[in-house]
Amino acid sequence: MLNYDKEPFTRIKDWNEQAWRGYEAIAKEIFRSVNGQLKSIITIECYPAVRVQEIVKGLLVNLQEPNVKVIESEIAAKSINEVETMISRFLTDDRVFGYMAPFGIEEFYDKDKLEQLRAEVNAVSKGIVIVIGTGASLIAKGDCTIYADLARWEIQQRYRSREFGNWLVDNQDEEILRKYKRGFFIEWRAADRLKRSLLPESHYYLDTNQKDDPKLVSKEALFDSFKQMISQPFRLVPYFDPGVWGGNWLQEHIGLEEQTNPYAWGFDGVPEENSVYMLFGDIRLEVPSINLVFFEPTALLGERVYARFGAEFPIRFDFLDTMGGGNLSLQVHPLTDYIRQTFGMNYTQDESYYMLDTGPGANVYLGLKEGINPQEMLADLERAQAGEASFPAEQYVNVFPAKKHDHFSIPAGTVHCSSTNGMVLEISATPYIFTFKLWDWDQVGLDGKPRPIHLEHGARNIKWDRSTEWVEKELINPIVLIAQGDNWSEERTGLHETQFIETRRHWFKGNTPHHTNGGVQILNLVEGEEVIVESPTSAFAPFVVHYAETFIVPAAVGAYTIRPSERSIEGNHGTIKAFVRQG
Repeated sequence: MLNYDKEPFTRIKDWNEQAWRGYEAIAKEIFRSVNGQLKSIITIECYPAVRVQEIVKGLLVNLQEPNVKVIESEIAAKSINEVETMISRFLTDDRVFGYMAPFGIEEFYDKDKLEQLRAEVNAVSKGIVIVIGTGASLIAKGDCTIYADLARWEIQQRYRSREFGNWLVDNQDEEILRKYKRGFFIEWRAADRLKRSLLPESHYYLDTNQKDDPKLVSKEALFDSFKQMISQPFRLVPYFDPGVWGGNWLQEHIGLEEQTNPYAWGFDGVPEENSVYMLFGDIRLEVPSINLVFFEPTALLGERVYARFGAEFPIRFDFLDTMGGGNLSLQVHPLTDYIRQTFGMNYTQDESYYMLDTGPGANVYLGLKEGINPQEMLADLERAQAGEASFPAEQYVNVFPAKKHDHFSIPAGTVHCSSTNGMVLEISATPYIFTFKLWDWDQVGLDGKPRPIHLEHGARNIKWDRSTEWVEKELINPIVLIAQGDNWSEERTGLHETQFIETRRHWFKGNTPHHTNGGVQILNLVEGEEVIVESPTSAFAPFVVHYAETFIVPAAVGAYTIRPSERSIEGNHGTIKAFVRQG
């Protein structure tokens, strides 16, 4: 089962000559684009956490112009105190949660200082002026404009290593939770607004994910590559992260390197966090997958989904590995009105657990027992949080045995968690950080500190009527046969009617028909070694998927089929598919 591809890519056609790797080649191309002008302005707009000094050094060493002036945009930023005052309401004092901020990048800059830098640019009479940094485009419109980008997962690695703090603040040593929160609620939102308006007007796109290994493509090549990708199935670049309750399934089945702390999470279907690899000849460009959503929303999502959610990918797939590990935290997700009023999110984190695999004693904690006293439960949770006693979870929460291929729906407001010895494929709505932990089984985080518990938020969102009888009827394996044909069957497995995601499972031994029906679909191969996704009209090349791999089928694809490959014809095969429910 070690066929899982940890570095999937999409080969891009026709644009090999429009991609460059390394600062020498990139500087040569930039110089070519502005050659012959007495004065040239190169504007390099940067996503927060781009290594600005690396770019400056790489270009200065290789540009063929002796007269080069560099202006860094952050010189014109507001002071730390001014920025803190501006964002404090949205940042909050909480370690995890803030409020979605409405700022544009321009609001972080001092207008007078911007004018001073513009005057510096105008004062140069000949040579090259490089204006670089987050907000560089506020200072000068470039004769050559480059957008320097990187994936959010790479940003998090730079946070963790303390190479970077957040933008415009000296907080490299602050805990990762607070740095992530500031990025998520404040700076990434502002940077995305600028990216969406500026990138279509830029001349080049610069991939800065790998240290000292930049890749450049022309804007035309980049945007055509987006169109190529959304015309066929594709995979995101997965990443994996350790956790206190982590297990051994991901390491053993996916072939990950052994490390001190076991892997707890696998992210293989989260476009806000993952990236995509695009291959231009032998140059591999890494692009945040959210860019596909920003710049090809209708073709990727479909008109109906785009109209409902805007340029957001509303569904996510990820892995939760407790095989041989510990229990997940006992938790609840916010109700829709609460997440909107409290955090500024438009929809909430409805989800489900699909049991990709289980071991002995695997259980799912789901919903509350009949007739419990809410005040007594909350009091016991408070005593547990104070360290006075462990929380008697089984006294209040239902415990259901879980076996491979079981599916548990978890609408917001339902108390839940997975126990040890479960390999969960979590299918959920995208607002993915809004987990209110109620009890963490006396565990502490990998940093030795207690993980954040949010009893106050949790108490306000628990649906106390989600008790045993209702849970058993509504949330556990609500499987209905929908259709069947020669060697295949289709089942509706959830989610609950209060959730906007619908899931379908296909069991098959032969060619199985599918159709996007005008909406994006995300799938995982939950049984079988290898399958082939094909177009009945040969609109895209056959696409190979291995066991446990998640893949996206854009709305524009329309009809497609899935069949076992020649190397995997024995036994039954199964996929789980999620899409936005109509109506």
